[in-house]
Amino acid sequence: MAEVALAFYWHQHQPYYPDDLTGENPMPWVRLHGVKDYVGMALHLLEFPEMRCTINLVPSLLVQLTAYTERGASDHFLDIARIPAKELSQADAVFLLDHFFMAAPDQMIRPWPRFWELYQRRGLGKTSAHDAMRRYNERDLRDLQTLYNLAWIHPLIFECDPNLRHLRDKGKHYTEDDKKHVLDRHLEILKQIIPLHRKLAESGQVELTTTPFYHPILPLLFDKRLAKEAMPDGKLPRYTGGYLDDAETHVRRSVQFHSEFFGLPPRGMWPAEGSVCQPMIPLLAKHGIRWIATDEGILSQSTQGFVGRDHQGLVRNPSHLYRPYKVREGEHELGIVFRDHALSDMIGFHYQRSTGADAAHDFVRHLHGIRAAIPADEPALVSVILDGENCWEHYADGGVTFLRSLYQLCTTDKQIRTVKIGEYLENNPPRDTLPHLFAGSWIHHNFAIWIGHEEDNSAWDLLHKTREYLKGKEGEKGRQGDGEKLPGPLSPAPPLSHSPSPFARAFEEIYIAEGSDWFWWYGDDHSSAQDALFDYLFRKHLQNVYTLFGDQPPAELGRPIKKHVQRLMHTLPMMYLDIKVDGRETFFEWSNAGRYRCVSERGTMGSNTPGSFSDIYFGFGRSQFFVRIDFDQVARLALQVFDVLRIAFEEPTPCELRIFHPGKAMQNCTWYARGEPIDAAGRIAIGIDRIAECSIPFDLIGAAEKQHVQFYVELMENQQSRDRAPRVGNIAFERPGADFESRMWDV
Repeated sequence: MAEVALAFYWHQHQPYYPDDLTGENPMPWVRLHGVKDYVGMALHLLEFPEMRCTINLVPSLLVQLTAYTERGASDHFLDIARIPAKELSQADAVFLLDHFFMAAPDQMIRPWPRFWELYQRRGLGKTSAHDAMRRYNERDLRDLQTLYNLAWIHPLIFECDPNLRHLRDKGKHYTEDDKKHVLDRHLEILKQIIPLHRKLAESGQVELTTTPFYHPILPLLFDKRLAKEAMPDGKLPRYTGGYLDDAETHVRRSVQFHSEFFGLPPRGMWPAEGSVCQPMIPLLAKHGIRWIATDEGILSQSTQGFVGRDHQGLVRNPSHLYRPYKVREGEHELGIVFRDHALSDMIGFHYQRSTGADAAHDFVRHLHGIRAAIPADEPALVSVILDGENCWEHYADGGVTFLRSLYQLCTTDKQIRTVKIGEYLENNPPRDTLPHLFAGSWIHHNFAIWIGHEEDNSAWDLLHKTREYLKGKEGEKGRQGDGEKLPGPLSPAPPLSHSPSPFARAFEEIYIAEGSDWFWWYGDDHSSAQDALFDYLFRKHLQNVYTLFGDQPPAELGRPIKKHVQRLMHTLPMMYLDIKVDGRETFFEWSNAGRYRCVSERGTMGSNTPGSFSDIYFGFGRSQFFVRIDFDQVARLALQVFDVLRIAFEEPTPCELRIFHPGKAMQNCTWYARGEPIDAAGRIAIGIDRIAECSIPFDLIGAAEKQHVQFYVELMENQQSRDRAPRVGNIAFERPGADFESRMWDV
């Protein structure tokens, strides 16, 4: 019987997590998937030199890997893990208990008895981390720091590292030296990843491909109206056009970056999320791409259902699914292959519940069935395409038994020949040309994950508004005529935002915000424990565009887009307040106020540097806004070293109170509206003693009833910000209406 050409295509990707303006990286997933999956997948291939496959490496992943290995980058999880357990603050301990169980419980925690014990003690979903802290001592927290990072290391690394095996077998009661060894090994393992992939490519075992730089949904950068091809009744953002310059930048830079990394330009591309459309063909061909891949659902739509699956999941006209095609636009042509959705999903979602050997045999059985369904004189190319990292944490032993069994069977079964996609297409040129490439992705052959929902559309609108602001700044610079070459979207901006030009850095923030992953978490399709953080990061990249030019970001960028899982960063007032503004600490005056606790910032998104603020209380009378500020010591003493205490409002209109020399007898204040001083004599009350208290009329703030208000407080010294609460974002509430008290009484 003729053989099956089996094309495994592993997609390795992480969104761009760091904030290049602050140098902070809140997410550990590049590092953790690096020491587990990216290195593990390469090591599995080294075990089977006869194995052939294709690996897609997204530039945004490679940039972050090299930041760890060449520039000493870190992430917040790593920073917290490095702190000696006896020096952990309360906020650090809360962070550990909230975040260091982020792993598949049954497959990554239960196999480690001590880790499982600590996990059960935590009572996730039953008690808060703050309440659970009393159940943990210093030794527990050190074990948690160590075990979490041990559990993310790929099992094949333990097989060749006796020191790590010793620590694994030790199981508990780790020392600080033990922990340091684990964290040091993380960085050493990360350094192996890119050289391993170069070695696999140079040996001819693997073909390496790329994706547009920051993983954008390329068709939506061409024209958002392309979403209507699959979703004719779908709602679109206000601005429905595209950004062709940005699309070209993502493609061109990905090809350039890949060529510099691996010595040869990529011939193939996995468009982000398998997202394709007819108009993208010339752009990819122009930059040397010769083939792309997507899902079988796109082929079904492109052939009006001639190729597809029936209600039982059986393929109609299988010989037309398991073959390559050509797609053409004008004089430009690409090869294209379509993934077997069912087989790919078997690995991604289903085989984890089987033993590794049984799952591998089942996979091969399906391949034999495909071959039998196709005439013997016709070739059969089966493309199995999926993420190369996300599924393995749900497999026993990280998928080692399954992949070893699978690769062993695939390289010894005489009816199976594993292939690299590009090489296969060279030797078996596509015969058929699709008349039109349907616009869609690998998920339901549409773009519903990334556009159409109110939250997705809001994100696109904010992106467009920010991009228009930047283009306006670029126009102003051009009109100045100083001869400086503008680093616009067609300029070869660096992979990271280290250019001294604010234009290049600002455009980089736009490109990052165009990545698909931010939109993945908007809408009601997907949710995770880190929804709010993804939302924050998207808006932070847009805020950075304004910050780079010294402008205040719009207040709307301070509001979460993700509404149905929004986690409030503070409590809200429960009743009207009756405050005597005297700076004295009177509990009952503020017992029904809203409260923002500054001590929690290290565990969310703030800087690790402790600040002066302790708590912010806020509330209102019928016409007045009240705010109370507590410090780490008596307010009048804490404020003596600062020149200005600001209470700044970003919504509904920009305005602020500046209290000059707030800790001294010569204290005075000025009200500013849109940057201009306003006479508000006798209308604002200030009291600074043990605490700082202030009363401001709502009409000065410009807030009508039931209108949103956003504010923050800030300390200035020598015209520089020394502390801010919140460190990121704003405290938000709604000025109450006439029914406030009755409504709150009912609650």
